[in-house]
Amino acid sequence: MADSINPAASHHLPSFITPPGETDVLMVVTSILLLLGILAFGILFFRLHTLPERLAHKSQKIQFEIVAILGLIALFTHMHIFWIAGLILALIDVPDFGTALGRMARSLEKMAGIKTPEAATDEGWPETTPARAHDRDAKDDLMGTAIKPESVPASRKEASHA
Repeated sequence: MADSINPAASHHLPSFITPPGETDVLMVVTSILLLLGILAFGILFFRLHTLPERLAHKSQKIQFEIVAILGLIALFTHMHIFWIAGLILALIDVPDFGTALGRMARSLEKMAGIKTPEAATDEGWPETTPARAHDRDAKDDLMGTAIKPESVPASRKEASHA
């Protein structure tokens, strides 16, 4: 009796309609395609979302950390302006002022005759970053050991006024 067709039903059923008790192949194929589509969309979304971070990392930009933070903020807040700001910041080359300022600081230290702790161990003047030079100056100011104009030798004063 299970094989008999209802008299109200059409005698020409499409091939995707399965008889009762059998596996619905169309539903299985559709669910697999749906899961693969969701996975592919998620991968595409995250690849596009991390585009500014990958651009900044690939070109060894100074502002890489800022771009990464903007990307995370954009991900968690769903505000696209952070992603756009990160993308623009990743594409812009920020000039490296640190190297030039560090060289100027070392030259001024050399002209003033200031011996740094690193210079005592090395021959010549050490390569320090501006942040380390700034920290050293701040420590000198706190300890009261900053170079005062009175402590500069007279020969240096005359050379600086010439």
